Amino acid sequence: MSDRFKWQLITVTVWVVSTASMGEAASVAEQAHHELLRGDRVLIGTVQEVRAAQARIDTGEVQPRFVPMGVRQAKGLPDLKKGDRVEITVNDQNLLVDVHLIGETSFHRVVEGQLIQPLVTGHDRGVFRTTEGKEESHFIRPVARSKMASIPVGVDAVFLIDESDRIVDVTFGSKDAVHRAAELWEKKTPLKGNFDRIVGEILAPLHNNDITVRTDAADYAYEVRPLAQRKLTKLSKGDAVVLLVDDDNKVTDVAIPPVDAIATSDKRK
Repeated sequence: MSDRFKWQLITVTVWVVSTASMGEAASVAEQAHHELLRGDRVLIGTVQEVRAAQARIDTGEVQPRFVPMGVRQAKGLPDLKKGDRVEITVNDQNLLVDVHLIGETSFHRVVEGQLIQPLVTGHDRGVFRTTEGKEESHFIRPVARSKMASIPVGVDAVFLIDESDRIVDVTFGSKDAVHRAAELWEKKTPLKGNFDRIVGEILAPLHNNDITVRTDAADYAYEVRPLAQRKLTKLSKGDAVVLLVDDDNKVTDVAIPPVDAIATSDKRK
């Protein structure tokens, strides 16, 4: 066997093994992230540099990917460093959804449902009802806010929830849902979203998801949505509070007046 032929054989063997390894790695990555939305994909890359609170990552594409360090910091995960091997999840618009070190524990779940109220100011949280009839309330990561804002109330959608229980991506549930959304935006149908502002003091603190407040007019009892409960757990009987109540007569947001404002109001009386 000639030396030239040996080198050709070695070259071909290395190429085959490398190709198989890359295919296996891609397959493993896909299996690890099987809970993704249609159109989402996982890229394997290496951190080349970390500068100005973002990491430059080589994924084998023409241009490197730049990932803000805040994406991981918000989850309490360690910052990326040069040389790290990572998995980057991007959505159907080629925008960042998530980033994890290879082998790092991660979890996503896909939930089908419909928004039951418009997004609150800032588009930082969403409330939807699943196809099983369960009501869920989640904060929305910045990368998903623009897509969430395009989903009208009452239209079938699919939500991607990450391991910190936040919405990281969303898409329409079907072609019919896309057409339905287009019709709603075109007609500018007034969707649900007129919040009643209830100003009063707490008569009965939060208990079993319910709260009772006393206003100048009467006493009212409301069911409190999960995300709004966090603000009410520290309040006691007699504390001033402002409740935003949605069309389902449930508290969807809470404002706690500053103590100075309350004192000033009392003096005026």
